[in-house]
Amino acid sequence: MATGGNAIRGTRVGAGPMGEQDHGYHADRTAVSYWDALGNETVRYFAANLPEEEIPEQIDSPQSGLPAGRDKDNPPALAKPEPYKTHLAYVKERRTDEEAVQLLDEALAAVRARRGQ
Repeated sequence: MATGGNAIRGTRVGAGPMGEQDHGYHADRTAVSYWDALGNETVRYFAANLPEEEIPEQIDSPQSGLPAGRDKDNPPALAKPEPYKTHLAYVKERRTDEEAVQLLDEALAAVRARRGQ
């Protein structure tokens, strides 16, 4: 059996000529590099006509999950996560101890009035 090349093997029936020129219009784009604290570089592409203020300063690095910035020498540090706060902790941020005592006294007075005491 001869090993001749089969020109249509692996192509679709009716497919046109192979080549980049037949794959549509490619929009102009700008490459922006981001670096994380471990030195990993990530390149993101944006439309060339996109205003500079719409290009994000930070992204999440897909390699490490750390925040990545556009300044190679000064990558952003990992933000310290805030501990979980209970409802009571948020209330204590809004109210002083004196206000808490006053509100408790008012609530107790309302309950006693309802109960007829």
